[in-house]
Amino acid sequence: MKAKTVYESISFERGKDPKSVMGIGKRAQIRQWFKTWAPDVKYTIDDNLNIIVGWGLYLRRTQITELPDNLRVGGNLNLYDTQITELPDNLRVEGGLDLSGTQITELPDSLRVGGYLDLRRTQITKLPDNLSVGGDLWLRGTQITKLPKSLKVKGKIYKDF
Repeated sequence: MKAKTVYESISFERGKDPKSVMGIGKRAQIRQWFKTWAPDVKYTIDDNLNIIVGWGLYLRRTQITELPDNLRVGGNLNLYDTQITELPDNLRVEGGLDLSGTQITELPDSLRVGGYLDLRRTQITKLPDNLSVGGDLWLRGTQITKLPKSLKVKGKIYKDF
């Protein structure tokens, strides 16, 4: 049997990275995530693949299940009543973080929230040791019964216990 020669042509846009044009790589994944979940949100990706959203990111009552790693939100991050089950490492929220009504069961150790943190009606049972919250902390309707000694909250704590 004689082998056939197959000729293919791939054309790339001049001045663009072939990986991004073909949809390969981390930057392409990040762009696709924003295109799907937050098409009108302005964001930047730095050389270390940190994602910076200048203002808020409002995803309440969407079918979202995950956030990209190394996300920094300059305003509020609203995930109220979403299907999200965990937060990425290195998440920074300069405003408030609303996780109420989500399927979240734990918070990452590296989480920092500049404003309020709303955990009402979540399945969270304990808070990370070094959690820092710049506003109010809402814990009503959670299974949390004890606060870590190193917890820092600048506002009020609303709890059932």
